[in-house]
Amino acid sequence: MEDYSAIPMTMTVTELNEYVKMSLDANPVLGDIYVKGEISNFTNHYKTGHFYFTLKDEGGSLKAVMFRSSASRLTWMPENGMKVIVHGRIAVFVRDGQYQLYADTMQPDGVGALYIAFEQLKAKLEAEGLFAPERKRPLPKIPMRVGIITSPTGAAVRDMINISGRRFPAAKLILYPALVQGPDAPPQLIAGLDYFSRTKSADVVIIGRGGGSIEDLWAFNDEGVARAVARCAVPVISAVGHETDFTICDFVADRRAPTPSAAAEIALPETGELRRKLGNIISHNALALSKLAETKRRRLEALSSRRCLCDPRMITDEKRMMTVALTDKLTSAMRAAINSGRISLSGAAAKLDALAPLSVLSRGYFAVYGENGAIVKSVRDVKSGDEVRLRAADGEIFASVTKTVEYNNGDEV
Repeated sequence: MEDYSAIPMTMTVTELNEYVKMSLDANPVLGDIYVKGEISNFTNHYKTGHFYFTLKDEGGSLKAVMFRSSASRLTWMPENGMKVIVHGRIAVFVRDGQYQLYADTMQPDGVGALYIAFEQLKAKLEAEGLFAPERKRPLPKIPMRVGIITSPTGAAVRDMINISGRRFPAAKLILYPALVQGPDAPPQLIAGLDYFSRTKSADVVIIGRGGGSIEDLWAFNDEGVARAVARCAVPVISAVGHETDFTICDFVADRRAPTPSAAAEIALPETGELRRKLGNIISHNALALSKLAETKRRRLEALSSRRCLCDPRMITDEKRMMTVALTDKLTSAMRAAINSGRISLSGAAAKLDALAPLSVLSRGYFAVYGENGAIVKSVRDVKSGDEVRLRAADGEIFASVTKTVEYNNGDEV
């Protein structure tokens, strides 16, 4: 039984807190305890990497902290509202006088940690659009080089080699050996994807392995592997596990195969079927060419049977008749143009003749010229005694002016 007689009756706050801390630290139950509750007030301190949170149930709450050394080992991210089982120790933080749980491990209560990590990463990548159908690329119809990223000793690679040899032996298989489980697997899988993306040494890439537990397949749920699949420059087929197994790699890849064997069948055409398709294409093209040749031959026969090609006189006679017709048409047009011009000329001549001075004089008019030879236009141009010359149509009359009379509106001025 513990002796309390040595404890002073009066203690400082710090002394009391330190005493309580020592008492709790000495309790073996509190030093190795599992606590179940719901996470609230969760804080991921990004600078230090520590997790701060509160565990609560219907009757109470408990503050807790998980330092970075322990938090970094979690494969999933705690969230508010999650029900968890936390292992650690209970101790007092002397400065605040509050006891709290110092956690070193944490697991979901009722749901596996790996399942939560899977769902969290799936939601994250889906929100970024890495699963979108529009970014999926079509697979090549006839790949001559197939890259394979898997274990070189597993059954998966042997199955793919056998199927390739049976379906399309002309294809070249390029194996990039990599671990397919364990913590060292993701970096090797990423390196294989980046190799084929960089070198373009394959037309299509198959990445995968045989079946196993979720722990065995976990390398294909790695975020780095998923992003390497997304950025790969050549189409990727994901073939991980059995038909019921799904990984993050399956959702990101351009095509998912339920098994590695199925991946080889998806990637490679079957030789017999390919021959049949090529035979159908050749037959179709040959028939189309035959029909085209027959059509052209009939057209040629129709053209060669025309009289213009058989008898050259058909061409010259036709051209001669066209020349005669054009000549007659041109002659008629010239005659019509000449007659029209003659009629127009006669009308113009008649108008000019009517306006000619001699024509006016022939109707009894005279042109009077003064002594200076200028035509007399007014009585004011002459005076009594001037000699004038009267020009008639058939001669001239010389006379003297004896008198001039000027009129204004018919009245003598």
